[in-house]
Amino acid sequence: MAKDNKVNANDNIERRLDMLDRRLDDIDSMVSAAIERVMSQPVTLFVNCPNCGKNIEISLVGVKKPGI
Repeated sequence: MAKDNKVNANDNIERRLDMLDRRLDDIDSMVSAAIERVMSQPVTLFVNCPNCGKNIEISLVGVKKPGI
């Protein structure tokens, strides 16, 4: 009986690890797609300085490598 519980626990751990692996792959795919879209066009962030109150403009320009 104890052996069955141990085998069942191992199967449960493997199943959960497989689910986690699939979820991480999905997250990786979504982040990669978002980064590809951002890298294909310029992005500008406007931030207010908490100390002096001035506006700060941060511009990011991505460059795609050929073939990617």
